[in-house]
Amino acid sequence: MCGGPPSPNDTPIGNQSGRTVKCVKFQKELPGLDAAPWPGEIGQRVYENVSAQAWKLWEDRQKMILNEYRLMPWQKEGQELIRKQMEDFFFGEGSALPPDYVPQQSK
Repeated sequence: MCGGPPSPNDTPIGNQSGRTVKCVKFQKELPGLDAAPWPGEIGQRVYENVSAQAWKLWEDRQKMILNEYRLMPWQKEGQELIRKQMEDFFFGEGSALPPDYVPQQSK
C-alpha cells in the first residue's frame, strides 16, 4: 500500500497534557487520557493505567456492546453492564493484547 494518509492506527493517539502511562492493553508507555473517563474507582484506574489509544479501542467496543444489548447509556442497567465490561476489557484475565497485535483497519 503506497501513498495516502497514514492510518490512525499507525500513530499513537495523543493528549493535551503530555502525560504518559504504562498502558495495560498495549504493555508499553503511551500518551494517557487527560481526565478520568468514568466516575469512581474504575475511572481512576483507567486514568492511571490506560492509554488514549486503548481508550479509543474501548469506545469502539462500547458502541458494539450498547448496540448488541440495545442499551441506553443513561439507564442504570446500561451503565452497570458497561462498567463491568470496561473493567473486564482493561483489567480482566487476558486483557492485554498480544505483542504483535495489529488493530483491524476500518473500512
